[in-house]
Amino acid sequence: MMARCRCQRALPLAHKLFMDSPTPAADDAPDTPPVPRVRIFLVIALALLMMSIDSTIVATALHALQHGLNTTINWAGWTLTAYALGFVVAIPITGKLSERYGRRRVFIASVLVFTLASLLCGLVGNIYLLIALRIVQAAGGAGFTPSATGIIVDHFGSARDRAVSLFGSIFPIGAMIGPIFGGLFVQYWDWRGVFLVNVPIGLAILFFAWRLIPHDRNQYRQAAGLDFVGMGLLAVCVLGGMLGVNYLGERGVSVFAPVVWVPLVVSVLAGWAFVRHLRRSAEPFIEPRLLFGPDFGVVNLVNVVLGGIPVGAIVLAPLYATNRYGIDALSAGSLLIAQGLASVVFSVLAVLVLRRTGYRRPIAVGGVITAVGLLLLAVAPQGGVTPYVWLAGSALLVGMGIGIINPASRNAGLQLAPRQASSLAAMRSMFMQTGTILSVALATAVLAAVDDPGMAQAWIYVATALLLVLALTLVRKVPEHKGAW
Repeated sequence: MMARCRCQRALPLAHKLFMDSPTPAADDAPDTPPVPRVRIFLVIALALLMMSIDSTIVATALHALQHGLNTTINWAGWTLTAYALGFVVAIPITGKLSERYGRRRVFIASVLVFTLASLLCGLVGNIYLLIALRIVQAAGGAGFTPSATGIIVDHFGSARDRAVSLFGSIFPIGAMIGPIFGGLFVQYWDWRGVFLVNVPIGLAILFFAWRLIPHDRNQYRQAAGLDFVGMGLLAVCVLGGMLGVNYLGERGVSVFAPVVWVPLVVSVLAGWAFVRHLRRSAEPFIEPRLLFGPDFGVVNLVNVVLGGIPVGAIVLAPLYATNRYGIDALSAGSLLIAQGLASVVFSVLAVLVLRRTGYRRPIAVGGVITAVGLLLLAVAPQGGVTPYVWLAGSALLVGMGIGIINPASRNAGLQLAPRQASSLAAMRSMFMQTGTILSVALATAVLAAVDDPGMAQAWIYVATALLLVLALTLVRKVPEHKGAW
């Protein structure tokens, strides 16, 4: 018995986390061959890493992209917001598709779409086509999280809560690598490389996913049909809001101009019609209770404010470093190394203790740390510290906070209805991306309309930190749970 314990302690961390279940998954048949959990997780992790790299790699290349395509910073910023738009619209759809056609099928199809769209993004010659392709690219990436979460829930048994918690450590790695790659490509090659790098990675993921991920069960094929009306209303709501905010940031455009208020009015009307449709439809593509039902509503709001908004704020840190302190693109991109490393380390630590801490405590502690980090970003360097070191230290605090929050906020929703894991994972990503859209779109609109974008962004960080502090009042309403689910 003692020898067995020593052996268990010697296992690698990932193997120990995924193989701690004393029994196979409840829905595995007795004659089903063992599932290679660690290898499956590595394939899924590589896909999520590729997707997260693309959410930040473009931020470092914005300046080069702006000049390379002869456009404005506002439209260049749309390459970020369009990517988030594609997520918000497509991710509930992919969650539904995962439950209808199977997690493996949707995962492989999503990787294929993402890879092809990345190739085309690297070949375009104008900003408008690039923005459209970024939406397609994001629509492919939107299928990764819900299908991957479903695969984990189906095949990882009682280790599933730890496995999906580790998703939160993958995204910061991508956020860290992305700006570095972006800076290298801009400085030594071309901005097109930020998209073309996905092509060989995507092909490798397709090969290993096809070989390793178990085939889908026939039960998925009996799910309900797709709600195209609801999907269309959600798309119009998000797109209208983003267009209105975008034009509001253009120089010389009044707040009363039709290009501003017409899209915003359309967005509000489409949002109202969307909620009304969900309540009346027999088979809505998002169940109303998953949006604003008891417990689900507060978790979604936490994911918007404490999850997505800080991510959007930190994505623009390289631009802030360049605008305020004149730091070059490569160095500015490397600032997020500290943020990424801190997110990874503290996310893994939070996973290890999550069954004892529950969900409320990590969300509250992480929110406070994130707010402090954002405030320090806005403050000028103190005590003779160089701007680079000051910004890196501030980004590290933001990464710590985000890393602590992620496992708890992810499981807080999933444990409410494990059988709907794909849809719930889609919902969480949708609300996270909604927060990112709000943060990036509003920030780039403000920066395009001012003469000193560096100081303007500093005040944006102050406002974001205050918003996070106010959002901490929501934590006591988050559904608490300790142990596995």
